[in-house]
Amino acid sequence: MTTDTPSVLIVEDEPDLANLYAAWLEAECDVETSYDGTEALDAIDESIDVVLLDRRMPGLSGDTVLDTIRERGLDCRVAMVTAVEPDFDIIEMGFDDYLVKPVSKDELVEIIDQLLLRTSYDAQLQEFFALASKKALLDDQKTEAERRSSQEYAELKDRLAVRRVQVNDTMQELLEQDGYRQLCRDITNESVLQE
Repeated sequence: MTTDTPSVLIVEDEPDLANLYAAWLEAECDVETSYDGTEALDAIDESIDVVLLDRRMPGLSGDTVLDTIRERGLDCRVAMVTAVEPDFDIIEMGFDDYLVKPVSKDELVEIIDQLLLRTSYDAQLQEFFALASKKALLDDQKTEAERRSSQEYAELKDRLAVRRVQVNDTMQELLEQDGYRQLCRDITNESVLQE
């Protein structure tokens, strides 16, 4: 797990199963449980990093909870953990990953790790592009002599170099995870085919 303790919300209408998941994760995560969709929507806020969400629940379904989370613009990752076999309806759904029950402790820990790593990569990539954009603008607008004499520009270049290494390291870590490796290859191959 990451150094900061991630906050995980387990949304599962079978209390025994929800409590089992919580027991598996409580040593490494701050865990909250909700036993129905309404309770989940009351519990979720900006402090939640990952939601483990059952699809089939009485009252508000997991699908409705997921839609509401996305409509609220909450910046959390959502993994569906469900007995519902995936079908083509999942294409338009806003979840980040999908696990079919039964799941093991190792699978839950791994999916949380992967979702947090993706979040870290997203933030690193956003900062990298923001820094690269600033550098490109200054490269276009300032002379080489002006850039060379600027302490701020030197610091920008250093920050950009550090962020580039972090992005590469995080991408390498993502690639080393078995399930993600094939996905990244598929994305790379797809982009090559489209060129």
